[in-house]
Amino acid sequence: MRVLQLMPTIAMGDAVSNDAIAVGKVLKAMGYDTGIYAENIDNRLPTGTVKHISKLPRLSSADTILYHLSTGSQLSFQISDLRCRKGIIYHNITPSYFFRPYNGELEELLDYGRKGAAYLADKADFCIADSEYNKRELQDLGYKCDITVRPILIPFTDYSQKPDDAVMKHYDNDGFVNFLFVGRVAPNKKHEDVIRFFYNYQKHCNPKSRLIFVGSWQGTELYYRRLQRYIQALELKNVLFAGHVSFSQLIAYYQVADMFVCMSEHEGFCVPLVEAMYFGVPIMAYNSSAVPYTLGGTGILLKDKDPMVAALTAHRILNDSVLKREIVSQQRRRQQDFAYNTVKKQLEDQLRAAIG
Repeated sequence: MRVLQLMPTIAMGDAVSNDAIAVGKVLKAMGYDTGIYAENIDNRLPTGTVKHISKLPRLSSADTILYHLSTGSQLSFQISDLRCRKGIIYHNITPSYFFRPYNGELEELLDYGRKGAAYLADKADFCIADSEYNKRELQDLGYKCDITVRPILIPFTDYSQKPDDAVMKHYDNDGFVNFLFVGRVAPNKKHEDVIRFFYNYQKHCNPKSRLIFVGSWQGTELYYRRLQRYIQALELKNVLFAGHVSFSQLIAYYQVADMFVCMSEHEGFCVPLVEAMYFGVPIMAYNSSAVPYTLGGTGILLKDKDPMVAALTAHRILNDSVLKREIVSQQRRRQQDFAYNTVKKQLEDQLRAAIG
């Protein structure tokens, strides 16, 4: 029996792509004949990780495909023609309106993705959503098949490697409070609201503070330039856009962080929240989309984006060692729900129930 994964794009460091690679290892260990096929392949990936979709073999009713749905693709309208069992792993699709002022092509792609998701509602044999939020969205789209929830599969052993020396030397133990946000520089992530919070914190609470953004702005250059103009207008100092970083650099940024701040208005899961839990970084996040589901009652969940309230909240946490320790302790317990072996077992059980 073959169980093959299909996806529009697979890229180095992307959460959906990392999940597909991790799922592939589980499928192989379960004894399935498996492989990953994609329309667009990042050439930085090791040779043999994935094959082009044109190499997809002829399938039969004994086979199963797992389609990673996270963006617009013609695949969403083609897989119904495949004569095999069809499973969808749903990572959510960002609403297109966030990108309207910045990238018309991406706006159209996401609209196309939403149409594809709706088209597949009566064609999937089963679905695996990576958050309860995503499951509810599939139900709202009219999916009637069995929908289970399985978080992103994160191999935490990878995070034990040595952090980047240059980042550690530059930002660790220099007397600054370091705020961190990790994620693409994209308008749904609302970097401007993190900047607004930081302005109030730096002005009213602690001038010796720094804000670090980790994530690429490729495809959203207009949004990035707008953020830079906003920072200049505020005459704000010590705001760093690190861009796309290596894995050892990512680990280092988590290790030098004093607090993780998320003001995003759309997340299907938000892996960086779990990474912050793992590294013992207290989290303050806006209550939106999948964020409260991933936090699971831990961290500090903001009901609104009042920047002064957020600044004072952060100041209190960072200056109350007992409170900070309790927040981190609760987050560490929550992080165990995403432990690799725990999620791996969930996936194995779901696959056996769905395809045998």
